[in-house]
Amino acid sequence: MVTVVKAADLIVGSGRTSRFEGEAHGSGVSFFLVDNEPGQGPGLHRHPYTETWVVRAGSATIIADGESIRAEAGDIVTVPAGTAHAFTNTGTDRLELVCIHASPRMIQEDLD
Repeated sequence: MVTVVKAADLIVGSGRTSRFEGEAHGSGVSFFLVDNEPGQGPGLHRHPYTETWVVRAGSATIIADGESIRAEAGDIVTVPAGTAHAFTNTGTDRLELVCIHASPRMIQEDLD
């Protein structure tokens, strides 16, 4: 069965970021549609599955297992399962990226 999830139903808190967990919709993936101001981003965490980021606009610095990686609009970054990681909008404009979780539900261990 085809389902439509309204964008307004996915907004996280009072921000512009959206969260989709596939399990409730018969999908095998979950994702965040991130829309962050400069300096914003999640703290250090990890997942028991691969995470893939598609940078749609802006730039980010990603820390993965202590390595610093710069990603710009158009770049795709993957982080293996179990890898400690975080990202921050280190550009001067809004950061828009898709954080794809290879899981029907998000499982996250916060490390900060």
